[in-house]
Amino acid sequence: MHVDVIGTIAEATTDDLLHRTVIVIDALRATSTLTTALAYGASGVVPVETVQQAKQLQQPGDLLGGERACKKIPGFDLGNSPSEYRADIVQGRRVVMTTTNGTRGIQKAQRASRVLAGSFLNARACAAAAAELQRDIAIICAGTQDVFSWEDGLCAGLIADELLRLQPVELNDLGLALLAGYRYEQKDLAAALLATSNGRRLSRIGFRDDVLFCAQCNVYDIVPMLHEGVLVPLGKIPPHRP
Repeated sequence: MHVDVIGTIAEATTDDLLHRTVIVIDALRATSTLTTALAYGASGVVPVETVQQAKQLQQPGDLLGGERACKKIPGFDLGNSPSEYRADIVQGRRVVMTTTNGTRGIQKAQRASRVLAGSFLNARACAAAAAELQRDIAIICAGTQDVFSWEDGLCAGLIADELLRLQPVELNDLGLALLAGYRYEQKDLAAALLATSNGRRLSRIGFRDDVLFCAQCNVYDIVPMLHEGVLVPLGKIPPHRP
């Protein structure tokens, strides 16, 4: 099985993704937040690129969630902090979400065979799900405005490590570098994430606890998978028909 890690959304091309399982990572914070929303009972998360699209797709009972410049969008119900997506708020409800980077990455991957959302929080489950789909894998690091982000790279390294525990895989050069980076930093991922540009920025504006939360490994067994434009837990998706 081949595993190619792609450093930013801008670097991903259609040819990179066709016929593959794609794992999109935006560790701080989109894929961590939407995974938390599903873990706490949201019926689905609709990832969209723009604020206007989110408002147009909102149906009665839906929640609007997302951020611009790390802050909640005016008029939205929720921001991009995992702590906001509590069971008493999201259970049984659909969330229409737009973020600066993560939801854009999911949108770009739509032509892949399957699209999963990965984070530190569900890395092991995400790797296992991708391995079971028995296709070559592309891991997209969302980055920040088309610039590589170290926290996404570390998460890609963790997922690569989990895949290697399951079966032999061939990593591209970036994947090998990020695997080494993760293994070097794994003893204190929280410190590593707090030291990143995004970790420092979030800490400065009051979201340090989000960084610490998102640095936890394998908290959830849930794997968000895109199905007909909606991210839902893998177990709730009908069997794939090639």
